[in-house]
Amino acid sequence: TLDGIEMTPLMEGGEIIEPLGERVLGRVALEDVKDPFTGEVIVKSNQEIDEDLVQRIEDAGLERIKIRSVLTCQSKRGVCVMCYGRDLARGHNVTHGEAIGVIAAQSIGEPGTQLTMRTFHIGGTASRRAEQTTLESRNDGSLKFINVSTVVNKDGDLVVMNRNGEIAIVDYPEGEKGRERERERYPVVYGAKFKKKDGSKIKAGELLAEWDPYTIPILTEVGGTVKFGDVIQAITMEEKVDERTGLSTKVIIDSKDVDKRTRISIKDVKGKTARLSQTMEARYLLPVGAHINVQDGQTVSAGDALAKIPRETTKTKDITGGLPRVAELFEARKPKEFAVISEIDGVVCFGKDTKGKRKVVINPEVGEPREYLIPKGKHISVHEGDRVKAGEPLMDGSSNPHDILNILGEKALAKYMVDEVQEIYRLQGVRINDKHIEVIVRQMLRRVRIKEVGDADFLVGDQVEKGRFEEENQKVLAQGGKPAVAEPLLLGITKASLSTESFISAASFQETTKVLTEAAIQGKVDLLCGLKENVIMGRLIPAGTGLARYSKVELEMDEPELEEVEISEAARA
Repeated sequence: TLDGIEMTPLMEGGEIIEPLGERVLGRVALEDVKDPFTGEVIVKSNQEIDEDLVQRIEDAGLERIKIRSVLTCQSKRGVCVMCYGRDLARGHNVTHGEAIGVIAAQSIGEPGTQLTMRTFHIGGTASRRAEQTTLESRNDGSLKFINVSTVVNKDGDLVVMNRNGEIAIVDYPEGEKGRERERERYPVVYGAKFKKKDGSKIKAGELLAEWDPYTIPILTEVGGTVKFGDVIQAITMEEKVDERTGLSTKVIIDSKDVDKRTRISIKDVKGKTARLSQTMEARYLLPVGAHINVQDGQTVSAGDALAKIPRETTKTKDITGGLPRVAELFEARKPKEFAVISEIDGVVCFGKDTKGKRKVVINPEVGEPREYLIPKGKHISVHEGDRVKAGEPLMDGSSNPHDILNILGEKALAKYMVDEVQEIYRLQGVRINDKHIEVIVRQMLRRVRIKEVGDADFLVGDQVEKGRFEEENQKVLAQGGKPAVAEPLLLGITKASLSTESFISAASFQETTKVLTEAAIQGKVDLLCGLKENVIMGRLIPAGTGLARYSKVELEMDEPELEEVEISEAARA
């Protein structure tokens, strides 16, 4: 296989929890890993990364490495040695015939006995970014903005105006500008204030940015005069007085009137609404629960906060921990309240509200716009005019793994699954190697659903194994026909084991009568490839020394020994 996955260090709240070296130890490199400064090859492609190489990788300051993975391995039955890497029990390359599936299941199941059976609920926020208020550099280097749009506010700070920006600290080897290496990279919070400009020199421990962790601001991109729209006392807005400070704030409330859209416009000198671009005007919609920071008719400058949304709204998501959450992930269940995810890249704009739902429209640069309906009470995490990427959530809530698969593809889904499962075990102080979770995710992803039949021997909506689908397509292509088209399918582990090719294995698991009657009606043949079916039939299992390649082993004597034996026999005679 020519494919692999990219490994990065595990970050949480700006701290590295697990460095890159630990994650790639015992895996096989997909392509040459080079030192970003000298260009010297540290690890050759298809070479196992051992302890010495991990040390060299960390010294070189590499942040991302492509490795071969079970997820992208294309062998028909099982996986190849290269994609699996080191046998963790013995510390050398895995041997042929090792039952890695059983090992993976046991590695995940055994620490499961240490997870509490009852769900425990960890209060609130999904992203740990909320409690962090500042961002400090860990290394010396230059600041580099990636996909960040900023405006300069009246204090001279840069204010971040978009949601999917990142910053990196890069350094250059001995004054060469051409080659840079990235030392660290952070996502940037909307509304964060930057003290430094793009490209400025940074010392380790220096403050890069700060933001308010408890509110989400709504910022203006242009200066001008504030004009309220549909902000009506007691209908769409009420004044709340804080008992301790005696200050009153205007808070937007949910109005019964569907046509009212509370907003703040910024007017220019002529009294017209200021323009941000040819198509966009400086109008900012205020969601329910927003606190207004400005007065009608006040003059504001770019980067000022017009309103703030308290972050309590983001605390509704409740993370269930423990075994039930692991089961929920591996069974690929849809979360009760999952976030709506954008399917395309584009610019957000809000449509007309309908019965209790807000309409969010995403306009791409080319192609059809997509519409999404989001219930009114839910906090929408994007604003009018924001640029979103495919796969970005439009509201708060848990991600739905099926959406991730359809929009971002298999690798993104696998990364999500590995990270989520690891997080649960990490809270309990249990360490599991990533490759075990990857083995299980591979089994969950091994079927596809047929979308277009072409000239192949399938029906639309059929669920077939990837191997069979590819074989059939190669046959069709060889005859010059039109191949079938399929989409990847995520099955829960129960579904996945019931839908194996072997009916004996499925019958031994669940719904025995149903599986056996279906097999009888279809006249299925079981080729006895797996472990369970061979155990049931009382044969040697095809793992370890029971593999076919080990069954016909013949012993041969070396030539010199043979001669010695012949001489000694002749002497006896």
